[in-house]
Amino acid sequence: MIVVPLLTFLAVVGLCLPRDGGVRLALLRAAVLVAGAASLGVEALSAAHALDRPVVITGWVLALLITGGFAIRSSRRPRFDLRARWTALATVERLMVGALAGLFLLDLAVALIAPPNNFDSQTYHLPKIEHWVQQGDVSFYPTVIDRQLAMAPGAEFLLLHLRLLTGGDGAYNLVQLAAGVGAVLAASRIAGQLGGGTRAQLVTALVVGTTPMVVLQATSTQTDLVVALWVACVATFALDGLRALSGRFDTLLIGTAAGLTLLTKATGLLAAGLLLAVWAVAQLRLARWRGVAAAVAVGALMLLLAGPNLLRVQDTYENPLGPAHLRESISMQRHDPAAVLINALRVAETALQTPVGPVNDAVAAGIIGLAGVLGVDPQGRDITYWNEEFPYRSWPPDEDRVSLPAQGVLILIGALLLLFRKDTRLYAAVFWLAVLAYVVTVKWQPWGNRLIVFLLVLGAPLAGLWIAGLTGRRFATWATTGALAAGVAVGGFAVAYGWPRRLVGHGSVFTTSQLDQRFIREPGWQRDYEWAAAEVRASGARRVGLVQGYNTWEYPWWILLPGTRIDSLQSLQPGLTPPGTAELDAVLCVKPPHDCEFYLLPTWTVHRRNDVAYALAPRP
Repeated sequence: MIVVPLLTFLAVVGLCLPRDGGVRLALLRAAVLVAGAASLGVEALSAAHALDRPVVITGWVLALLITGGFAIRSSRRPRFDLRARWTALATVERLMVGALAGLFLLDLAVALIAPPNNFDSQTYHLPKIEHWVQQGDVSFYPTVIDRQLAMAPGAEFLLLHLRLLTGGDGAYNLVQLAAGVGAVLAASRIAGQLGGGTRAQLVTALVVGTTPMVVLQATSTQTDLVVALWVACVATFALDGLRALSGRFDTLLIGTAAGLTLLTKATGLLAAGLLLAVWAVAQLRLARWRGVAAAVAVGALMLLLAGPNLLRVQDTYENPLGPAHLRESISMQRHDPAAVLINALRVAETALQTPVGPVNDAVAAGIIGLAGVLGVDPQGRDITYWNEEFPYRSWPPDEDRVSLPAQGVLILIGALLLLFRKDTRLYAAVFWLAVLAYVVTVKWQPWGNRLIVFLLVLGAPLAGLWIAGLTGRRFATWATTGALAAGVAVGGFAVAYGWPRRLVGHGSVFTTSQLDQRFIREPGWQRDYEWAAAEVRASGARRVGLVQGYNTWEYPWWILLPGTRIDSLQSLQPGLTPPGTAELDAVLCVKPPHDCEFYLLPTWTVHRRNDVAYALAPRP
């Protein structure tokens, strides 16, 4: 069944081909349209309580028949001579294409072999999908992990389709992989829109595609590459509308890309909102009333896509951004210049950190010293994520934290230099404003490097343009070759030794069992989970209650207890009442805020093993 959405996507690509045969543009258009339709489909089926496998399979088959039929009848054919394009490339440019293709092929192997094992995915990204499948809709449910409800679900909506189509999570990693490829295509197209030739576009693609965070996230079920793709799509579609009036189809694309951004991760709006503002002003200058109509249409599309989820969050927490404790853990509470400066410097240090320890220590000490001079507590809760402390060792290749010193420096240099060039100053200014918006609104956190992936993708064209534009052909070639070698070395190392999915060494995806890979972040939990799940299965329990801590793993229970109904016995959501133990056959407890007995009737007997416990309903 995984072939059905792929063929549907290719059919839409054929329908989206522009007259000049721009394949990249067609791929990006199709990505936005298919993802937008898939997200609307989730909401529509949820409203009818019809989110089940037969309905979703039928929907995709019909979509394939319709789009495929139109694509076959369409007169549009890509004017793309691959052989001629390849022959026209210089040797170093062919090497760049080969390097990128090689890295993504390695990522594809990892994505297909490795099961989802990202930490956050075990806690809230993936359990919410199982709850949706269990109840047949995406309405909220009782849980102690409110991130399952309050966090934007755009990427999970796409995963939900794969879950219902295939019956499992074997294809989950492909969503972020596709987003990574899409981000490379979008960034390289932006470089071309800003005046860059083939060399600049390929360098841009290399900057994005070899960044360790991109390489590692492209095999995961995180959401940062997905939102980066939608932001980049907003950028490239909006740039097309700076000098020409956007037609209805262009407006549809911009609005859908912006809506997907809001539906996937709100931080993406820090850049997408600026891009939309620039586009709207350009449209108003070109045609006042049509520009107003286009801007209104974009806003309506955003609400159509993200509105239902925002309403659910608003109704539950009286705020569309979720509960207060969750908002305050992420967003800055101080906005004075001194606090923003220290936050920006800490974000930069963590993002640009190198493997050279003394250099990192000196930079961190300088930031802490400056904070003291300015009267800012560098560990203050108002500018720092709860219970975390700056500095943090971020350079090792871990998908949640890895730094991007080479790519980051190249982007910052390009963004500074091109701020003074006429044809790029507007885009560079938008990039810097997006960076400023981020450091003003988002607290420093150890895993903040993954949150700025959308800024990396937006800034990469500026790096590609200035590197390719270096004076002197020979010097430019050497600079490009150096960037290629450094990028391939860094990206290759991340693929080979990155954590928690690596090709070689301890924990290799080739030598570690599927279940062991799922617990590779917390191997000490695995045996306890297996022990409790085996006892519950042996009892024949059909409905199981779950008691857990705020940051424990729920998803493994869905893997270890297939076909079992799992309900939370805790709820942080007003109006969402969990079931009583009288309705259950068994209860599982993992690091609960109270002892497991607190949630049970006195007649239940609890069996413990380290941080995991289970209890079976007393037999009559």
